[in-house]
Amino acid sequence: MKRLFKILTFSLLGIALLAALAASFIYVKGIPNYEYKPGPDILNLKVAPDSNRVARGAKIASLLCNECHKDSKTQRLTGEVMLDMPPEFGKVHSLNITNDSVHGIGAWTDGELYYFLRTGIRKNGSWAPPFMPKFPLMADEDLYSIIAWLRSDDPLLAASPKEYPPNKYNLFSKFLCNVVFAPPPLPESPITIPDSTDRIALGRYVADALCACYACHSADFAKMDILQPDKSLGFYGGGNPMLNLEGEVVHSANLTMDKETGIANFTSEQFLEAVKYGKNPRGGPLYYPMFPHTALTDGEVNAIWAYLQTVPTIKNAVERYKPKN
Repeated sequence: MKRLFKILTFSLLGIALLAALAASFIYVKGIPNYEYKPGPDILNLKVAPDSNRVARGAKIASLLCNECHKDSKTQRLTGEVMLDMPPEFGKVHSLNITNDSVHGIGAWTDGELYYFLRTGIRKNGSWAPPFMPKFPLMADEDLYSIIAWLRSDDPLLAASPKEYPPNKYNLFSKFLCNVVFAPPPLPESPITIPDSTDRIALGRYVADALCACYACHSADFAKMDILQPDKSLGFYGGGNPMLNLEGEVVHSANLTMDKETGIANFTSEQFLEAVKYGKNPRGGPLYYPMFPHTALTDGEVNAIWAYLQTVPTIKNAVERYKPKN
């Protein structure tokens, strides 16, 4: 028995040592780099910056980019400390995406922007960590629109040299980047925006591919699947613990059609007012990190509503956030 106990003790010590060595290796290695290998079509990409694309890109940016990258002091997209970042990721800030050629993205080519938005990989091989979204399912035309807007004279993008020191990622962030997450592959074929006459397909596109609503409204950021969103843990069942700007936990809502814990009892009009204007059908406002999506058209919100009717129901009673004051 004593011999068995010694064997077990040494085995556990060995496992603990290996785990400590692995953790030390990951901590020193940091966020991994990846080979930068866009094809010739991406390397030579030139996006025509017509007014329709610029307008569409500005709309998408209001949904995806501005909340994280806009500095309240500069009123430009010079980056901001991300106070609502879950603490396990550490204290980080978003980057400068103005047209400054040194501190922003003014020197990037259209192809470099496209490849980065798809995969998160920069020209030097560095990779954006998980909290920077990647868009493997977004339609090509919408990506072109974002690029056209990034090249525009929008005051938000006016060149600025403001720059934060490099982010210092903690062990958990480095672990996720080395073990759990990896750059998504480039699409194997062109992706198009669904026709507005197919409300369910359009709603799926807007909710999953464009706005990634499932990321917040599923169970856990670390267990979402950006290539197959419906494989994410607790898909649209809510409960994901998120932070507001005061560091308080705000759980995401259950958006499935469960009659007791979801939104089955909402009307389409109530859903539209919730998404576009932040009005909670149960009373009171919807609280940050949910924000009014006024850039979406009524048709797009109604399409999301139609799509959510098709999502498998999850019974998950989410505690509603109650502000201190």
